[in-house]
Amino acid sequence: MVSWLWKHRERPAYGSSRWLKVWAKRLLTMPQLLASVYRLAKLGRQGAKITLPAFISPFILNGKAANLEIGKGSFVGRVEIHLHHRVCIGRDVIINDGVLLLTGSHDVDDPDFRLVTGPIIIKDHAWIATGAMLLPGVTIGEGAVVGARAVVTTNVPDYAIVVGNPARILNKTRTHDLRYKPIQILASIEAWLGRI
Repeated sequence: MVSWLWKHRERPAYGSSRWLKVWAKRLLTMPQLLASVYRLAKLGRQGAKITLPAFISPFILNGKAANLEIGKGSFVGRVEIHLHHRVCIGRDVIINDGVLLLTGSHDVDDPDFRLVTGPIIIKDHAWIATGAMLLPGVTIGEGAVVGARAVVTTNVPDYAIVVGNPARILNKTRTHDLRYKPIQILASIEAWLGRI
């Protein structure tokens, strides 16, 4: 991640006011960036499959990191992920703070209250808003939006927008022309790429 940023960094003229501004922002946001790099490296050592660059905020992880996959350019906020099964996060995905990804639950009809698991798949350019909850076995389609505090119990189609508890599909869809790169709008990344 650091080498990628260094390679793609903005290079303003040495000593210019732009150079001073860029380096001030880089130094100011360095702790946040290095903490994310550390979290990414630690997850990688634990078996997670992460395609860099990506950004991960402080999070709670229960289960085997090897069940986690994060695609290039994705941003994962302060979330809680239960890895009883696979969680596959595509490219350029935004997962905001407070999101809960549950790959396991209990069968209320089973007298032994057995654990029921299922993967969570979040396809490219999806946006999971603050406080949403995804339950076992759901797939969030490409470019789909899960509204704040929504509870997703079934699959969400590509480019659909869902809200509520349980989540329901709104009568409008998101544009299919999604070009944004979520991590490039983070202050700690932006400082290196020159979009200040």
